[in-house]
Amino acid sequence: MNNIFWQRASTLLALTSVTIFGMNLPARAENTNVSSNNVVQKQNNSSETPGTTLTSASALLAAPTSQIEQTSTATTPQTESTQVAQVVSPGRITRSGPSYLGVGGNIGLTGNTTLGEGAFSVISKIGLTRNLSARPAAVIGDNTVFLVPLTVDFPQENLEVTQLNIAPYIGGGVAVSTGRDSTVGALITGGVDVPLSPQITATGGVNVSFIDETDVGVLVGVGYNF
Repeated sequence: MNNIFWQRASTLLALTSVTIFGMNLPARAENTNVSSNNVVQKQNNSSETPGTTLTSASALLAAPTSQIEQTSTATTPQTESTQVAQVVSPGRITRSGPSYLGVGGNIGLTGNTTLGEGAFSVISKIGLTRNLSARPAAVIGDNTVFLVPLTVDFPQENLEVTQLNIAPYIGGGVAVSTGRDSTVGALITGGVDVPLSPQITATGGVNVSFIDETDVGVLVGVGYNF
């Protein structure tokens, strides 16, 4: 009897333990699921917090656009100033000095036209670009000769001996001799401008024309700057 009683008691104790542990295991699993769900919910909530990555990325994309606009705005005036500098502007200052209008005298060296004789002359310099000038002149005599050269102007250089600045020029054009036998020929010219004051420029040059024969004259004068 005692053996039967203890066998039944052991069997009942084993069933009770299995029942208790069987009920606790699902409860722990549920707790684990709840805690993991809480972690997932917290992560989802943190992704919805204001000031997200999308907002900061849009700010980064906006920065290059503004830099491009600033660059285009900064380069536009330079392009416009370059284009304006290349436009011909009659009467402008060149690198040799200002434009001028004046009078002078021609010393003829050789030839049959007035350019090869002593004569009164009207001279001028009309700046076209920074480097180029037109220097029309008239050598007045029995048969007036008109000189229309286009010259390249060089920058002013200081002469240490005379303490004066000189600006060389050289060029070519046409010479027109008036009279009964009006003729046109090629012209080569070269000389220097000497600025004396902001208002006055002295000039001297050699003109060689090829009309009927080779005519050579030395022109010296003074011009008023404008």
